[in-house]
Amino acid sequence: MRTIKALYGAVALCGGLLLSACGGGGGEAAVGETLSSSGGSVANEMPSSREQAARFLAQATFGPTEADIDRVMAIGYGAWIDEQLGLPAASHLAAWESANAAIKATNPSSSAGQDQVLESFWRQAVTGPDQLRQRMAFALSQIFVISMQDSAVGDNPRAVAAWLDMLGSQGLGKYRDLLETVSRHPLMGQYLSHLRNQKADPKTGRVPDENYAREVMQLFSIGLVELNADGSARSDGSKPLETYGPADIAGLAKVFTGWSWACPDWPDNNCFFWGSVSGNSDPDRSFKAMLGYPQYHSTEEKRFLGTAIPAQSTSDPQGSLRVALDTLAAHPNVGPFIGKQLIQRLVTSNPSPQYVAAVAAAFKGSGGDMKAMLRAVLMHPEARAASATAGKLREPVLKLSAYLRAFPHASDTGNWRVGNTDSSGSALGQSPLRSPSVFNFYRPGYVPPGTESAVAGLAVPEMQITHETSVAGYVNYMRDNVAQGVGQWNSGPNRRDIQPDFSAELALADQPAALVDRVVTRLMPAGAPAALKAEIVGAIDKIVIPALKSNGSNQKQVDDAKRARVNAAIFLAVVSPEFQVQP
Repeated sequence: MRTIKALYGAVALCGGLLLSACGGGGGEAAVGETLSSSGGSVANEMPSSREQAARFLAQATFGPTEADIDRVMAIGYGAWIDEQLGLPAASHLAAWESANAAIKATNPSSSAGQDQVLESFWRQAVTGPDQLRQRMAFALSQIFVISMQDSAVGDNPRAVAAWLDMLGSQGLGKYRDLLETVSRHPLMGQYLSHLRNQKADPKTGRVPDENYAREVMQLFSIGLVELNADGSARSDGSKPLETYGPADIAGLAKVFTGWSWACPDWPDNNCFFWGSVSGNSDPDRSFKAMLGYPQYHSTEEKRFLGTAIPAQSTSDPQGSLRVALDTLAAHPNVGPFIGKQLIQRLVTSNPSPQYVAAVAAAFKGSGGDMKAMLRAVLMHPEARAASATAGKLREPVLKLSAYLRAFPHASDTGNWRVGNTDSSGSALGQSPLRSPSVFNFYRPGYVPPGTESAVAGLAVPEMQITHETSVAGYVNYMRDNVAQGVGQWNSGPNRRDIQPDFSAELALADQPAALVDRVVTRLMPAGAPAALKAEIVGAIDKIVIPALKSNGSNQKQVDDAKRARVNAAIFLAVVSPEFQVQP
């Protein structure tokens, strides 16, 4: 990842934001195992070093911890994956409901909201044992996108918590089942406007809403162009072959007519429009699968992607949907299209065609099993190998989670009140489940113009939300996080909710080299260049710790100076390019 690391260093450091670090750093740690000469698709089962175990965990969790590194070293990659997938799933819905009950107990007129969804996310990201499931759910939330920035979604935070649970369960099952659950989920139905979608009416000129029909192909299944198994575009010799056209969208849109709320009085018309009849509704309708209402479903012939559903004498929304989703799930694009995006979310922004092909083959060979795809992503030799183009830029959420997991942190309230971090000027510029559109925070193929990466033909998706404002905002945000703690202010203890325990680091404050070595090892356990360590040592060595007076009268000054050294060491490490790039 040398090219991308250099690029990010230029953005993050050369603006004078970090001392005189421009041009510092130097070499890249040798943290990878080379690909086998046979070109096999499975990496060595056991890590060759703690650095290798940490690199794997940076891909599979929200940040390596010493305990997790010990576990991977003891049992190996595959066994760790099996162990993780066997853990019970944490429930974000249960957490949200518990928070809602606590809020109402104090103030019956109040209720939980979006903050409580974010609190559950961060609690599990930082402390949850089922790290792989939660990391996979976060990755899928950026492929199958709904956003709380949209009021139809944001006003239903309980359903958003259930959506996150769904991604953690269905996201590890069969892709075909995941696609149906996503398509019938009322949050998606509201977000992409196919809930209450009605068949054509020649008298009024009404035609079915095409929004979901377009996006389910473009974003959730097959993409815009036909793909080879290795993810490369198929061509007619002059241009890529498109996967679908306007006629396919129009035909598929007819399938997504007649779908609306789960309702006790289905298929009553009031159920279709309002989800209730005479006040009788399903309390879980905001996340129960939508039902097909025959009277609003198109009976016309439906043609798309080379498939034809004949005109129906009796409306059959379930049958139409089954044929449509079977067609999408069986399309040869699904494996390379979804597989490459998972590689980009977890491992590297620029996987080789061989890597993509191996992941697609595992998906196909397993009958569309998402666990098989995930295992292939994490176990391919390329995921373990270091190279000039390996790795990825950490997105903002993953930078914060890695920091919170690197050092012991505790929430005063137990709620992990990180809060909304949308602001690029004063926070992360990214909040989970709050992307600006269905196209996520950034495009998977984004190449930052006018950069070394563009010259090299490398995608750096996360650079789409990296700019002068967001870089400065992150630096200031992390300065405050290290110095004051993370999250929203608590009125009780009068401090930020999430507080660090830097006691081990404070014990080394009078030994700059040892302090920096510990800090860097915690934050970059997969390896960091000696030049970075030396630069941080030089910076904190300038912070003078006064000698303690015999009567102890200056103890506070001594303690403050030690904490200033610790703060500086951690701060300079978390804003360095070496931390912000996942190797």
